[in-house]
Amino acid sequence: GTPPVPEEKVRKLLELAPSRPPGGETHWTVRALAEKVGISPATAHRLLVRHRLAPHKVRQFKVSTDPKFAEKTREVIALYMDPPDHAVVLSIDEKTQIQALGRTQKGLPMKPGRPATMTHDYKRNGTTTLFAAMNILDGTVIGSHSERHRHQEFIAFLEQVDKEVPAGQDIHAILDNYSAHKHKAVADWLADHPRWTFHFTPTSCSWMNAVEGFFGKLANRRLRRGVYDSLEDLKAAIEEFIALHNGKEAKPFKWTASPERLIAARQRGYQMAEINH
Repeated sequence: GTPPVPEEKVRKLLELAPSRPPGGETHWTVRALAEKVGISPATAHRLLVRHRLAPHKVRQFKVSTDPKFAEKTREVIALYMDPPDHAVVLSIDEKTQIQALGRTQKGLPMKPGRPATMTHDYKRNGTTTLFAAMNILDGTVIGSHSERHRHQEFIAFLEQVDKEVPAGQDIHAILDNYSAHKHKAVADWLADHPRWTFHFTPTSCSWMNAVEGFFGKLANRRLRRGVYDSLEDLKAAIEEFIALHNGKEAKPFKWTASPERLIAARQRGYQMAEINH
């Protein structure tokens, strides 16, 4: 049979899988994990399945180790379930490394008895980052593209959102713990814009951020099969999708899980983690 994988490599894989990879991607791919740990992609996949880890499905396995998990969870969910009067609640995040992939050959259209085909060889035509702010009350999205996603680009996006939200309304923004969101320059910007308040989701709980659902819809319906011969084509397609969403599909965001249930589940997860180690 196959030789056993050294224990330290297994441990490294299990520690890395739930974390956010360097470079701003939202989750690890099996191939990237395998390369980082020094094992084959097939072995990495086998170990992830055995340990029921799915890096692309964060909510299924990752127990947040945030010491302020309970208070952050209550704070964020209170904004969803009972938003303050005369205020806008925005769920904000960036979807990084969106690739403009052009196929080297045209795929064949679908015919009776044969599914549509897509060639697997493609050329990379660049990447973009989409900054997005979803309004919890009506589900509409403000979006902006950027080549990069450092704190400078994040502040530029905050400026854009600030202009679009009517004067006289407070703004409550729900964000994850990505370092650019907590940069000193961002804190200085907040001090100059007192109507803004940031609320951070617990670490490793990006699924608690409402805008992730919109990113999922964008990926499934527009990006997955898209063929873009230039970065401009990709950006135009994303903008068209946002316009369609805002015009016809946006609806108020409804949160159903009580914070106490999540807090209790997280405590059970802790106990399981302690038993398993």
